[in-house]
Amino acid sequence: MNQRKDHEVKTLQVQAAQFAKQTGQWIGMVEHFNQALKEIGDVENWARSIELDMRTIATALEYVYKGQLQSAPS
Repeated sequence: MNQRKDHEVKTLQVQAAQFAKQTGQWIGMVEHFNQALKEIGDVENWARSIELDMRTIATALEYVYKGQLQSAPS
């Protein structure tokens, strides 16, 4: 009876160690995934900023072009 309990305890210890190792791997994967999501968010914010700057430049150029057309002699 004691031998059987000892065997079950050892089996449980091995399984617990395997589970702890697997859990550590999962945590590492989740942290890596989280970092990748943050980087995607950073790129998205950068792209939005560039898009806003380009729209501002395009509007300014359009304004200047229209001003040149109106002031040009006919």
